[in-house]
Amino acid sequence: MRKYWGRNLFMTIITSSLFLSGCNSSGGNNESVPEISKNDVHATGFPIVDQPINLKMFTRIAPVNGPFKEMPVFQDYEKLSNVKVEFIEAQTDGFQEKKNLLFASNELPDALFRSGLTPLETIRYGAAGQLIPLEGLIDEYAPNLKKLMDEYPEIRSGITTPEGHIYAIPGIVTLSAARTDKKWINQMWLDKLNLDVPETTDELYNVLLAFRDGDPNGNGKKDELPMTARMGLSIVAAMSGSFGLDSQLGYNIYIENNKVNIWMGSDRNKEMLMYLNKLYQEKLLDQEIFAHTEAQYLAKQGSGNTGFFFDQTNNNFLSIQDQYTGIAPFAGPQGDRLQSQALPIARDFGAFAITSVNPSPEVTMRWIDYFYSDEGSTLLRFGREGEHYENKEGIPYYKEDFLKEISNQAKITPYAGGGAPHLISEQVASFINPPQVQEAQAKLDPFMPEVRYAAPMFDEQTAQEVNILRNDIDKYYEEQSTKFIVGAIGFDKWEQFQSTLQKMRIDDLEKLYQDAYDKMQK
Repeated sequence: MRKYWGRNLFMTIITSSLFLSGCNSSGGNNESVPEISKNDVHATGFPIVDQPINLKMFTRIAPVNGPFKEMPVFQDYEKLSNVKVEFIEAQTDGFQEKKNLLFASNELPDALFRSGLTPLETIRYGAAGQLIPLEGLIDEYAPNLKKLMDEYPEIRSGITTPEGHIYAIPGIVTLSAARTDKKWINQMWLDKLNLDVPETTDELYNVLLAFRDGDPNGNGKKDELPMTARMGLSIVAAMSGSFGLDSQLGYNIYIENNKVNIWMGSDRNKEMLMYLNKLYQEKLLDQEIFAHTEAQYLAKQGSGNTGFFFDQTNNNFLSIQDQYTGIAPFAGPQGDRLQSQALPIARDFGAFAITSVNPSPEVTMRWIDYFYSDEGSTLLRFGREGEHYENKEGIPYYKEDFLKEISNQAKITPYAGGGAPHLISEQVASFINPPQVQEAQAKLDPFMPEVRYAAPMFDEQTAQEVNILRNDIDKYYEEQSTKFIVGAIGFDKWEQFQSTLQKMRIDDLEKLYQDAYDKMQK
């Protein structure tokens, strides 16, 4: 956000109308939206209002999506609710710049849907009066969302500012399997080489050696890929739990006895990086892990020639799914065995917000609340019963003929592409949580943290300071960790690495997170 805020303001003002002409101006409301009093809004049931109204919402559209106006969820929900939504769509590439421009020019829509607002953005635009507080509206007009926030208090604490306001609501994921990357191992290779599923990091090392040298694909060539992961430091997140390192508060933090610890310079992190360096040097870890694309990584999953990798579901290797099985985290050198790579229940922060020009915030809150129910989430994710999906024992499943062309699913739902404001529960997760994935999640469940704390909401001044500190620290950590893993620098430089982190004020950053955590406990 910082690199765009305040930059090229003159050009911002000049060019805003080129792609945001569909938004409201700062001086008035959308003329198509009649004035609606609170008495005109039905607190429960449908329609939400008796007289149809229009709302304009700015949204991100993913490359896989079709136009929102053609999605059955919005067509059918308009008939049900009497609320017509005109979506102002911005492609994923360039979305952040357009969102920045929207606020900088004060050319505001009525709401932002799938908006990906950061904590700093919500506080900044809320304090500026461009976003309105939602806590009162939630209490009165969002029974589904309020119920979830009461059931999972960490949701409320993760989206409430220090001043007690909620300026944006998240996507909510109560299904554990939708918040974790599973650990998938090639069971066919294990069986052929007469190996057991590895339980420790040492056993994993030995299994990877066997995958490299034992010709488990049987072609007489040494062409197997023992282990891979998404590009960059995702491998650190995937393996950190085996070294006692958690990912709390949206950062590299473990919490012990209510003490916040940023672990980047810790001995346990050094131990993990040394282990990953060993795997990399012996070609047990993908040599392209810092260079391959997402598409290339997914292709490796589906090739059947990979021994071990990480992914949330099995969609990318369905044709060879019987070849793989999900396994538990590994016990590390100190006996740690944690599933650290798990997202909070409030998974997609800042997914929806209402602006100050909206003449009908009560209607808008009721409109979005529907998607935090199983019924509304089913409509959003699956479309029309009989046409796109069928119910089996109360659970919606896409029809086989509909899924013959996999792109069909992405065309009918804003869920595809991520970040949509709605509920992901067991009720609506048949596509991403089939039996094989459920079994893989069951292997992780005993090692999941009791509470996954979301990134805290700082006041704007503190958020600015956190961003400044993290910009430097995160970049340095990523650069140096990559070099440690590939062997570009040796571990004799570790003290120098620690010293540099101290000079970058990592202790000050830790204190800011500690203060935020302490407030959460009150």
